[in-house]
Amino acid sequence: MLQHHRRIALATATAAALTGGLLTFAAAAPATAADSTVVPQADFNGDGKGDVAFSAGGAYVNGKKEAGQLVVLYGSSTGISGAKRSTISQNTTGVPGAAEADDAFGSDSAYADFDNDGYDDLAVGSPREDVGSDADAGSITLLWGSAKGLTGKSTMVADPAPSSHDNWGGFLAAGDFDGDGKADLAVGNSSTTVYVFKGGFSSVGKPGGTYTIKPPIVSGSRPLNLTAGDVNGDGRTDLVVDGFENQTEYGWIRNYWVPGTASGLSMASAEELRPGVITAIGDINHDGYGDIVSGAEWETTTEDGTPVPYSGKGGKVWITYGTASGPGSATGVTQDTPGVPGNAEKNDAFGYELDLGDINGDKYLDLVIGSPGEDIDGHTDTGMLTILYGSKSGISTSGAQSFAQSNPGVPGNDEKYDQLGLDVKLDDVTGDGRADLIAGSAENSGDGAVLYLPSNGKKITTSGDRMIMPSDAGVSTAGTPLFGANFGD
Repeated sequence: MLQHHRRIALATATAAALTGGLLTFAAAAPATAADSTVVPQADFNGDGKGDVAFSAGGAYVNGKKEAGQLVVLYGSSTGISGAKRSTISQNTTGVPGAAEADDAFGSDSAYADFDNDGYDDLAVGSPREDVGSDADAGSITLLWGSAKGLTGKSTMVADPAPSSHDNWGGFLAAGDFDGDGKADLAVGNSSTTVYVFKGGFSSVGKPGGTYTIKPPIVSGSRPLNLTAGDVNGDGRTDLVVDGFENQTEYGWIRNYWVPGTASGLSMASAEELRPGVITAIGDINHDGYGDIVSGAEWETTTEDGTPVPYSGKGGKVWITYGTASGPGSATGVTQDTPGVPGNAEKNDAFGYELDLGDINGDKYLDLVIGSPGEDIDGHTDTGMLTILYGSKSGISTSGAQSFAQSNPGVPGNDEKYDQLGLDVKLDDVTGDGRADLIAGSAENSGDGAVLYLPSNGKKITTSGDRMIMPSDAGVSTAGTPLFGANFGD
């Protein structure tokens, strides 16, 4: 199945531009480990509370435009804020290289305990970095976790084939693909080939081995997203490769599930999936198998009127339930599905971003969906968040919630092009065993902001919520920093 793709996929994961008000870039999706019943979250300082890493890929650093920064907000008993954080660039002591214009450091990132020392580490991409005379060659930095969190102590992950592609590190996902207990790293770039680094990384970034996979995609294409998670419950992480597109006027989407095996990821049993550019994997119905959720945020027809299969007005989210043999039955959700807040309207971008987590502690995973193209009371693309709760039978619309900046208690106001829901996370950042909601936006003409909405143990609430701005984390608002536009996974 080929799907028409409305979003403009740029050369890197966060080469973002304001196009008609809606940001058009490919963001990363949640990377999960081998246990299908758990959606892991980053804990860089080992305190048992979730930490949130995200990009400010367009940030100026010492006057260098779009050099990029990586921000980490550490969890606490009161949630996340700018008070306890790390802000890292290539000018940070210990980080290889130097901040240069257009490097886009931090554009994509993936977390895991790569050196098996008990602290999560973070692989960070700089997909537009020039390496010697190779423009936009790209680079990957491994930031090492510690009791102090991410401090800048780091090393590079070398590109094994630098002359065969660009944008190295544009797409990242972490998991244990061969089930040996060591975290592996999958890396996308401008080519069709996905590189996989086997776990057991040394302090100088040397992996336990390297191999490649090449899904059956159109020549000249690239992945738009990589997502890791155990779909068939065999204790090995699988990989979903989202958004392979050909080079036509619009682009067409094909997604693949690539299972993990004892020898790593294998294309031999790969299966095509329902379309979507952003994907999350987790066990929604608590049956021991990871379920695949993908967001197809485009419209039902192309600009010339050609019907688009598996799409919905204003966007559609597909849920494919896992089984012992891999992906099983699929069901679709739109804003016209009974019980889902709002109404399906053209260009809502429902499903532009999504994530899974257990908000109420019932062991069933819940789903948050970002709709950054939502118009509210005449405010174009102000954005909205939708929460659907999990159950024994899967995702349910019973008790669904929605949040916009016009909701009582939510900081700020609905404004044109705020695009709330550019990225979303469901992570337990307070340590109470319940997932809280974190959402990025393009607040203030692309400066960006991160909204924190805590769980009260039963549902998401505005009590104790806050908005974290670039200035709270030491990020310059020169240019278009896009603070919070892409969360690490």
